[in-house]
Amino acid sequence: MDAVDKILVIDDSPVQTEFLTSILKPDYEITACHTAEAGLRTAKEGGFSLILLDVVMPEMDGFTLLRELKGTELTRYVPVILLTSLTDIQYEERGLLLGAVDYVTKPFSPVIIKARVNAHIQLYHYQMQFRRQAMVDELTGVANRRRYEEEYPVRWREAIRFGLPFSICMFDIDKFKLYNDTFGHPAGDQVIAAVAKTAASYFQRSTDLFARYGGEEFVALFLGSEGRTAFEFLKTVRQAVEELHLQHNSPVSPWVTISVGGVTVVPTTEHSPEEFLQRADAMLYDAKNFGRNMVVWCDESHRQLRER
Repeated sequence: MDAVDKILVIDDSPVQTEFLTSILKPDYEITACHTAEAGLRTAKEGGFSLILLDVVMPEMDGFTLLRELKGTELTRYVPVILLTSLTDIQYEERGLLLGAVDYVTKPFSPVIIKARVNAHIQLYHYQMQFRRQAMVDELTGVANRRRYEEEYPVRWREAIRFGLPFSICMFDIDKFKLYNDTFGHPAGDQVIAAVAKTAASYFQRSTDLFARYGGEEFVALFLGSEGRTAFEFLKTVRQAVEELHLQHNSPVSPWVTISVGGVTVVPTTEHSPEEFLQRADAMLYDAKNFGRNMVVWCDESHRQLRER
C-alpha cells in the first residue's frame, strides 16, 4: 500500500484550515498550524510533500515564513503554494520570486485547489526521484560526494539539537594504485564496488550515511555512538572487508584491506564540522603511517584509539 502524502496547512484562520482540510483530507494527510512560528517548527519535522501557506498572518507574514522555509535545508525542496486575498500582481511576483510554486487567490474553487495540489505533489515526487538518482554513485550504488556534502551539515545540526555523539570516519583501500597497476582498472572498479557494498551493509540506520568520497576513498557519518563503541564498530567493518579475501598481494596483506580514521564528538554550536572532517582525515593519515589495515580513532576526550 502506497504511503499517503502529507500536506501542511499554515493559516491563522481556523475556518480556512477546516475548509482546506475538508477538501483535501479524503486523499491526503493534513496537518494544520495557525501561526507562522508553529508552522515553521512543524515543517522542520519533515515528511511533507506540500505546504499551503497563507500570506496575511500576524507577527510573521507568509512571505517572511516562505523565505525561512527556502533558507532551511530540511524544508528547502518542499513545494509551497501561497493562498491569499491579495490580488495585486506585485504580490504574486514577490511570492514566486521567493520560491513559491503557485499563488492562489481567495476565494478559490475546491476543484481548482485539488487539481493544483495534485499537480504540484506529482511534480515534487518526480523532482525528488531525480535528486535521489543524482545523489547516487554510479559505480557502487552508494551515496556520492554531493549527497554527503548536503547531508553532513544537516546531520551535524541534528546531533547538536539532540545532544548526541557525532562520528565521522574516512577510509580508503590500501595500496590501490598498486592493485590497478597489477590487475587493471576494470578489476579495480570491481574491488571498489565490492568494498563499498560490504561497508555500506553496516550503515543501515536512518541516522547513518555512507558515501563514496572519491576514487577509492569513502566517508561515513553516524549518530549516537560513543567513541569507544564507534572504534569497535569500525574494526568490525575493516575486518569484514579483509575477510572478503579479494586477492591483492600488496606489502600490507595478500588480501584487499582498508585503513580507517575517525573522530567522535558531542558537537555544540561553537564547533565547526569542517574541523572534524580534517581530524578524521588526520586519523586516516596516522593509520597509514602505522602500517595500514587498521582503525585509528579520536574519541570525545581527544584520546587516540588504535588497533594493534
